[in-house]
Amino acid sequence: MPILDTLLGTLPADRAVRSVHVGIHWTAVCLDAGPDGDPPRCGLASTLGPVESPGHRHEHGHGSVLDAGDLCDFSAHELAARARSHSGPERSIGWAAINALIAPDESLSVELNARDFLLERGAGKRIAMVGHFPFVEALRMRSESLAILEQRPAPGDQPASAAPEVLPEADIVAITSLTLVNGTFEELARLWRPDAVVMMLGPSTPFSPLLFERGVDVLSGTVVDDPPEAIQTLCQGASFRQMRGVRLMTMARADLAG
Repeated sequence: MPILDTLLGTLPADRAVRSVHVGIHWTAVCLDAGPDGDPPRCGLASTLGPVESPGHRHEHGHGSVLDAGDLCDFSAHELAARARSHSGPERSIGWAAINALIAPDESLSVELNARDFLLERGAGKRIAMVGHFPFVEALRMRSESLAILEQRPAPGDQPASAAPEVLPEADIVAITSLTLVNGTFEELARLWRPDAVVMMLGPSTPFSPLLFERGVDVLSGTVVDDPPEAIQTLCQGASFRQMRGVRLMTMARADLAG
């Protein structure tokens, strides 16, 4: 079963939606407090561009987000189901709702960013990275080898189509959580070795142990501590480095925690 279907089938209790924000780079869904007393939460996901599909065209008279302006009338679970949409922005809303519903297990989590983890664990190892992250040069200096796969390769990167040759050779695989949002995670998960250490990183990362069952060992994502501050920067076109009101969190399998 695709990981999206598994996540949608095991979501925590439903909640009312407080607000939805679709920025240039990031989408946020903020939820009211949960029925069991959990505090209000806010989740992030990368904002995808419109995706053309029959009956859901991005042209005059055909918006990319159905019910735009009325999304707070839907529940968190109803928005989460939009992660299946053909529309890129709707998929982003769906994944942001999923991330708002799923809280990290603090007993398995530390305030550690992906860069530090990879620099520590990657010394002398063969590393494959799906997505070009800002710390690649520091990682290249410590690793035995570093291959970067990108849909839009920068100089020194390899095209995403090289994944079948690159991933099986890696001791450590670092995979952007954008692969969940754009639907490429499953095909990549078939390629890495069972003994490889796999990290998913980026603000779209769900803190769900279900990903541990799919071969991911470490989840490095983002917790929104101050939603108003985060939303203010997000709605003004902030990149992640510019965003305020958030902190990095890493959650590992029990045998890797700490």
